[in-house]
Amino acid sequence: MTIFQHSINIFKILILAFIVSVPTTSYAERIKDLASIQGVRENQLLGYGLVVGLDNSGDLTTQTPFTVQSVVSMLTQMGVSLPPNITLQLKNVAAVMVTAMLPPFARPGQTIDVTVSSMGNAKSLRGGTLLMTPLKGADGQVYAMSQGNLLVGGVGAAIGNAKVQVNHLGVGRIPGGATIERSVPTVLGQGDFIHLELKSMDFTTATRLVAAINSNLSPSTEIAAALDGRTIQVRAPIGTARVAFVSQIENLQVDPSRGRARVIVNARTGTVAMNQMVTLQNFAISHGNLTVVIDSDITVSQPNPLSDGKTVQTEKNTIDIKSDEGRLVMLDKGVSLGEVVKALNSIGATPQDLLAILQAMKSAGALRAELDII
Repeated sequence: MTIFQHSINIFKILILAFIVSVPTTSYAERIKDLASIQGVRENQLLGYGLVVGLDNSGDLTTQTPFTVQSVVSMLTQMGVSLPPNITLQLKNVAAVMVTAMLPPFARPGQTIDVTVSSMGNAKSLRGGTLLMTPLKGADGQVYAMSQGNLLVGGVGAAIGNAKVQVNHLGVGRIPGGATIERSVPTVLGQGDFIHLELKSMDFTTATRLVAAINSNLSPSTEIAAALDGRTIQVRAPIGTARVAFVSQIENLQVDPSRGRARVIVNARTGTVAMNQMVTLQNFAISHGNLTVVIDSDITVSQPNPLSDGKTVQTEKNTIDIKSDEGRLVMLDKGVSLGEVVKALNSIGATPQDLLAILQAMKSAGALRAELDII
């Protein structure tokens, strides 16, 4: 082999390596983003507590008696006795509800964030401190204890009848404000199997997910099978090796199936959203606006000087009717989403007009999509 031929071969190898290394456009997604492991979930926690140290922005005790009852009960537990007929006038205390999410595999001693929300008529929780509050689960057991200074992302001021407020002052957050006291047993699969649950039911995506697992992790034997359009059963190793096995599954790439053609219409705001699968059949549509303007003008008739006439007020009404030109637009079968939007905009359709237009298109059988009105 000559030096020239050897150089040509090296050049070919470099070109091939460059082509292989260039990333190609792919619409595949990780299984981690499409499905979750059955049994690995968060749990909601809830508690009732008191926020103190407010700057005269707490609950009005005459309207929220439960705040006073909570303070009296707390002071009694601390050995403070109050006269029987005394009426507390508190301005720096607010009754709140404390919520948090207990993540899976959480262990005692770890901290989680909590959200503190006013349940009375407190004006602001800014600058307050949450007193020790037990957080319970759905079974009534205490799983965390919360306490700390609130972080409120708003500000407000008021004087007389003038009031200025930025953002919401009745909700605050305490980063790492709760310490876990009890863990929730989380089982990573049952027996020899783990189960993947798709976030959206789709038979095609479930089939492709099964094929990806079998081809990448066990080409010789099938370890994954779809039980239905949402649940996939996977045979997994037992013990500590199961964690690494789940990690491999989560990072596999799957090309998900395109969802059903859907059009979402918000009747209150006029918002219309369509996915890329929406298509149309052959149809024609006409759109025009009719505007009626009624103008009322009051004029004064003044008599001539030195006459016996009287000043008279007269009302002059004007009615003007304007009708925009109705244009007929023809749309062909199978047009894409972009062409649908372009055609509707060409006839001057506003979001409110689209509500009626889409309903008429669906009734006529021209809209090949599910029409959901929320």
